[in-house]
Amino acid sequence: MSFLNSSHVHATASPDPAKPAQVITIPSDPELAQPPAKPSVNYLARAQWLRAAVLGANDGLVSVASLMIGVGAVNQSAKAMLVSGLAGLVAGACSMAIGEFVSVYAQYDIEVTQMRRDSCSDDDEEAAAAASTKDKEERLPNPLLAAVASALAFAMGALLPLLAGGFINSWGLRVGAVCAASSLGLAGFGAAGAFLGGANVGRSGIRVLIGGWLAMLVTYGVLRLFGLAFNMQVSSA
Repeated sequence: MSFLNSSHVHATASPDPAKPAQVITIPSDPELAQPPAKPSVNYLARAQWLRAAVLGANDGLVSVASLMIGVGAVNQSAKAMLVSGLAGLVAGACSMAIGEFVSVYAQYDIEVTQMRRDSCSDDDEEAAAAASTKDKEERLPNPLLAAVASALAFAMGALLPLLAGGFINSWGLRVGAVCAASSLGLAGFGAAGAFLGGANVGRSGIRVLIGGWLAMLVTYGVLRLFGLAFNMQVSSA
């Protein structure tokens, strides 16, 4: 005789054909009825490349936009703002690459040294520990790749204000284009970083946007006061 696992058990047929057979319903197991849980996203694993990509692009945008607006406060020519923005892009990308390379390489040396120290603590399992250490070393972040990624991210962010206002002749339109493009980029980078990191998208976008505005405003104000203090004539040539 075979038994079937069912949630419905039929009672013995009633001798009275006028009465239908009764059906007894047994509630099913709630654990079996639940759908399989979806795998959770490990947002901490994204922190390394998220910082190098989104934050690097945000740094490039804010740095070059602030530099162009600051130079525009004392020199209204399109060439001056274009050259200053291009210089900021190259210098900033190189600085980001060197800083990221040194930082990641220092972290790499510390982790490798610690892993090798742990592998030498037990002589009986020296071979297995050495293989495990080599496998862990291969999973560590590459300092050269991190440096290249950081430089490219900075350059991509810096290109936005540079291309938006670097080739506009009118000073007012040029500054307005830089501010508008930078605002869109800041909000987009802030929202993207929050989405990839599992944070609040709106709050992060507003926070990054306000921070970028403050940086551009302070740079413009300081350069403008500097020009007035030293009687620098604003040139439009």
